[in-house]
Amino acid sequence: MDSPTYQQSRGRIGHYFDRTAVQAWAQLTSDAPVSRVRATVRAGRDRMRETLLSWLPARLDGLRLLDAGCGTGALALAAARRGADVVGVDLSPNLVRLAQERVADDPGVAAAGGRLQWLSGDMLDDALGAFDYVVAMDSLIHYEARDAVQALARLAPRTRRAILCTHAPSTPALRAMHAIGQWFPRGDRSPAIVPVRHEALQALAQAEPVLAGWRSARSQRIDSGFYRSQATEWRAP
Repeated sequence: MDSPTYQQSRGRIGHYFDRTAVQAWAQLTSDAPVSRVRATVRAGRDRMRETLLSWLPARLDGLRLLDAGCGTGALALAAARRGADVVGVDLSPNLVRLAQERVADDPGVAAAGGRLQWLSGDMLDDALGAFDYVVAMDSLIHYEARDAVQALARLAPRTRRAILCTHAPSTPALRAMHAIGQWFPRGDRSPAIVPVRHEALQALAQAEPVLAGWRSARSQRIDSGFYRSQATEWRAP
């Protein structure tokens, strides 16, 4: 996508997750002990992942799924265990390598007939091909609302059934916690989260010609300590 703000945010995100936060992210997405603050984030992410998975069919045999911003691969693995042909893509080669190591030769994938392919790169790359489902869990939360909608517009023509994505809801609590986060050591911060009103995101999506006919089928917000995220299911026409 050519938007300057998207490209700038993409560069910051890639640098952070591939260089600054690899160890912290590996710990957060494991069973290792973490601080109370990060424990709330871990719990929130677990709840969000289960929410998104609950919106997918119980069996995904013969269906292709893109885990856009796969991180360490937990959602991709769960989908493959349901029989899906999953492509997990992330900006961070180090996180992709960690995902490969964690799920190598998982017996549940083989038993279900699923497949896993791991790639490092842009989740919007047309070369990734077409999918039945796209899941973008917390991978658009660092982008401005217009850039997030443009990302959906890039994915929509190659998505047959639905796009499940999340955004950071614009609430007083999230804005306050984001301000507090600025006091943390710079090297320990993630790229800035951009709070977005759900209604504003929907309005922008409805005004986007490429998304004509797509509808917001359901939405769910997860609040867990320092974790705030809202999921939306966008169904294809």
